[in-house]
Amino acid sequence: MFEHKGAHKCTWYQSTLGRRSMIDFVIVSSDLRPHVLDTRVKRGAELSTDHHLVASWIREWGKFPDRPGKPKRVVRVNWERLEEAPVLGIFNSHLRRSFSGIPVEVGGIEPEWAVFKASIAEAAVASCGLRVLGSSRGGNPRTPWWTPVVREAVRLKKEAFRDMISWRTPDSVAGYRQARRAAAAAVSEAKQRVWEKFGEAMEKDFRSAPKCFWKTIRHLRRGKRGTIQAVYSKDGTLLTSTEEVVGRWKEHFEELLNPNNTPSMLEAELEVDGVSSSISLVEVTEVVKHLRSGKAPGIDEIQPEMLKALGVEGLSWLTRLFNIAWESGTVPKEWQTGLVVPLFKKGDQRVCANYRGITLLSLPGKVYSKVLERRVRPIVEPQIEEEQCSFRPGRGTTDQLFTLARILEGAWEYAHPVYMCFVDLEKAYDRVPREKLWEVLREYGVRGSILRAIQSLYSQSESCVRVLGSQSVSFSVGAGLRQGCALSPILFVIYMDRISRRSRGGEGLQFGGLRISSLLFADDVVLIGSSACDLQHSLDRLAAECDAAGMRISTAKSEAMTLSRKPVDCLLRVGNESLAQVKEFKYLWVLFASEGTMEREIGRRIGAAGAVLRSLYRTVVTKREQSRKAKLSIYRSIFVPILTYGHEGWVMTERTRSRV
Repeated sequence: MFEHKGAHKCTWYQSTLGRRSMIDFVIVSSDLRPHVLDTRVKRGAELSTDHHLVASWIREWGKFPDRPGKPKRVVRVNWERLEEAPVLGIFNSHLRRSFSGIPVEVGGIEPEWAVFKASIAEAAVASCGLRVLGSSRGGNPRTPWWTPVVREAVRLKKEAFRDMISWRTPDSVAGYRQARRAAAAAVSEAKQRVWEKFGEAMEKDFRSAPKCFWKTIRHLRRGKRGTIQAVYSKDGTLLTSTEEVVGRWKEHFEELLNPNNTPSMLEAELEVDGVSSSISLVEVTEVVKHLRSGKAPGIDEIQPEMLKALGVEGLSWLTRLFNIAWESGTVPKEWQTGLVVPLFKKGDQRVCANYRGITLLSLPGKVYSKVLERRVRPIVEPQIEEEQCSFRPGRGTTDQLFTLARILEGAWEYAHPVYMCFVDLEKAYDRVPREKLWEVLREYGVRGSILRAIQSLYSQSESCVRVLGSQSVSFSVGAGLRQGCALSPILFVIYMDRISRRSRGGEGLQFGGLRISSLLFADDVVLIGSSACDLQHSLDRLAAECDAAGMRISTAKSEAMTLSRKPVDCLLRVGNESLAQVKEFKYLWVLFASEGTMEREIGRRIGAAGAVLRSLYRTVVTKREQSRKAKLSIYRSIFVPILTYGHEGWVMTERTRSRV
């Protein structure tokens, strides 16, 4: 078919007996056959096998698909330098000069915001400088153990290999084996030195830079994550170009964030009260002080470190900006725009549904919403029912897990059956109708200027998607709460509290001096009853209130479970659909079983803790460069919390105690 020397046709050889054969082939379709230009063996490729590399040359025709990827070089502000006192002084001196030049008369929110943002960016660049991320090879760092010594050893090995396949003499074979051993030894020694340096660097970070230390530990636990290269369209077509991939992500999140398919850009009806208290410098300073460093910025690229570095003049300027927003009932467009970044969960990486999106908001906008949250919470907190433990001070998952475990333990001891329904609300955060939310807030006493300020954050809510280093066009978001906003948790708790309050009846389970009919942690709802009939009544009322509030119960994920010494049925329905009855259910990441024991959950905890230990074993546990103190810190901070999560509800026996 193709004229070549015999040595370029034999794909397999046996050096001891001198045998050669053609047993490896390249298979192409009939329509591609005319475009195959040549096929031959490439003996120079060292494959550590008795087969040679077979290569084909194919004529290029048409347009090859684009290979999407991240930009090779990214230039950003080196904001980490704000921790240095001289840099911090230069940063604030630039802001003082900018602040002194703004007019005393208050302008519109957009011009004021534009000047503030530009001044922050200019001061950051002037004081911190710029930093280039990535390299000439697509942003991937060169393999750290690829040293000049290793490169030279590998080059000599390749030369020895070519000599061996050319001459096939005993001396050439022995020379190749010696070169191969030398190259392997050089690679092993270089890798060992890299691991030693890695261990020493981690130990240094543990002592002087704990943030970098724990960031490295998180990366080691998660492992390597692939980048998004291609995705499927809605009809199953594989999209490969950057433009198509970004467009598909925009389409996916636009549908996901508008579940009711009724996006509206109409401004909400704004209320004004006669007297309003302006935002004080103390309020703003307190919120900025508690910002968490290292968080990703929003669409305006303002880092939390930049806000935390603000002096009195900078904080006064930020307070002035907030008061303009408070008094005018409007906020900058960038405060209402979320930057959505897809994060892979599991499954096929080319399917958009296998990702969850995190929304990055403007940091100044988040500070403003936190100021509003601190004003809203004292109004609504006394009105929220005791059953709700999410996003409330002094409460957490431990309270609900302990309560449910004690209920099940007491019922099992006295042989009282317990009927439970674990209710899952479909896309609860994204389904909240905003018009109904404003009604609920008024009902709970949130009115006037503070309600107007909250509404201003939603009046023209938008999102855009960032993927592959590119950003999609913005799309409107007409329903749901803003992910990442400090106000969203308390707003959602209020909304769920009203649903729970209106759906409550006389059912439930008597436990001591209390009658408990439900447990709530945000949208995780557990209905409890003493009989299947009572539980069905509670579920019917909850479903009706959810429907009236624009929420929907997911019948596929909601399940029923009974705790009884005798097998009993618990057949529940939501509308015309039946709920599955299960023998175990994972509530708030803890597995509850129908037999009332925690054996399975303890087994899960041991397995999860063991998996963490295995993920860190080679990189941390076995490293002699790591001090005992650093290893114990990892053990207490990661291993122990995973092993003992939810242990407040465990009933320990000698067997389970020995396992733990």
